[in-house]
Amino acid sequence: MPKPAILPELDASAYDPDCRRCPRLAAFRDEVKAEYPAYWCRPVPPFGAAHAQLVIVGLAPGMHGANATGRPFTGDYAGVLLYETLHDFGYATSPLSRTLADRLELVDCRITNAVKCLPPENKPIPVEVANCNSYLAADLTALPRDGAVLALGRIAHDAALVALGERRAHHRFGHAVRHDLPGGVVLFDSYHCSRYNTNTGRLTRAMFRDVFVAIARHLGRPLPADVAAA
Repeated sequence: MPKPAILPELDASAYDPDCRRCPRLAAFRDEVKAEYPAYWCRPVPPFGAAHAQLVIVGLAPGMHGANATGRPFTGDYAGVLLYETLHDFGYATSPLSRTLADRLELVDCRITNAVKCLPPENKPIPVEVANCNSYLAADLTALPRDGAVLALGRIAHDAALVALGERRAHHRFGHAVRHDLPGGVVLFDSYHCSRYNTNTGRLTRAMFRDVFVAIARHLGRPLPADVAAA
């Protein structure tokens, strides 16, 4: 499997391919690697431009998605709506991300996770989120002063605030909520684009696109033709 390169303009402290700070996660990765030898089964690096205006923060790699491929939101259902929407809004060169060999590229966008390693049952515990936060903080230092962060879910929202040096009590998570932070950075919230949320209707395609419309207007980017004509 090809090895994703660390973004050349990101500080090396933003990602450690050999990190084993969290014993539970490291042990679980080893178990999964033994069962699926071809899987990536390491911390998953950020994907996209180092100084992108938009940084998307997810929760953690999925077992048969990013944990297998080595690219965030690639290879499983969780990335279907995300990459489709990124393509519609001009942030991705393709609406589908399956493997590292598909040549998909991001445009002025970067995707990262609050927790870089696969957690059991897709549920990291608080100490694991805290252990990984320094990597997220180092990643977000590359964000332009007028940039945007999109947090997918409450854990990603809280992790992004901590990484940006902001108090969580001052910025409560809520779908489609906008948080103007000191320094000009804006944090946008969305429910996570997981299979559960989309299948149950908690998050619809229209709801997700509305968040991206708000982000595009903040960043001064053109809207998709169907949105602009509405």
